[in-house]
Amino acid sequence: MGRFYGSITKQSRREGINLAETEKVQKYLDRRPYGPGQHGQRRKGRPSDYSVRLREKQKLSRLYGVSEKQFRNLFEEAANVPGVTGTVFLQLLERRLDNVVFRMGLASTRRQARQFVGHGHILVNGKAVDIPSYRVKIGDEISVAEGSRQMGFIQENMEATKRRRVSPWLAFNPESFSGTFVRLPAREDLALPINENFIIEYYSR
Repeated sequence: MGRFYGSITKQSRREGINLAETEKVQKYLDRRPYGPGQHGQRRKGRPSDYSVRLREKQKLSRLYGVSEKQFRNLFEEAANVPGVTGTVFLQLLERRLDNVVFRMGLASTRRQARQFVGHGHILVNGKAVDIPSYRVKIGDEISVAEGSRQMGFIQENMEATKRRRVSPWLAFNPESFSGTFVRLPAREDLALPINENFIIEYYSR
């Protein structure tokens, strides 16, 4: 599966979850809780077990904006790490730099976070990192480059961040445009509408 550049709202309707994790998309889904297109409201038959597991994999990979190759590689890595495979897998996804930038509120969506990282606006421990899949470690400081702090989008995101709660495994200070990855998130920290066991079963078939 390649990178998706189409409408995130349509894709969210197709998957039945808010892939952008924004209020705007959620309001749209609340108004139209069915698939896109002229056949979106048509009642479908009972999906097969394979289809259910495939859809769950697609939901999660699209939620984080990860290609099929990267997604599978992360899953295989998680399967070889001690611990609960599903939780380890989600933690690896959460440690992606683009996701951390989004979670801290430096970007309004993961798609925007990937752009900020790719364009060199984000620093890790004071050094520019332009790889969205870069794996953040506990204790790493994530910040906005000095020359990028006056950007309109980033200024708007900082104002919005002051009014919302940052994920409990992160510490963030909007005044300094920086935050720290404090700990790995526990499964109960991640309010994801995903059954990761289906994904484990999909790859184990």
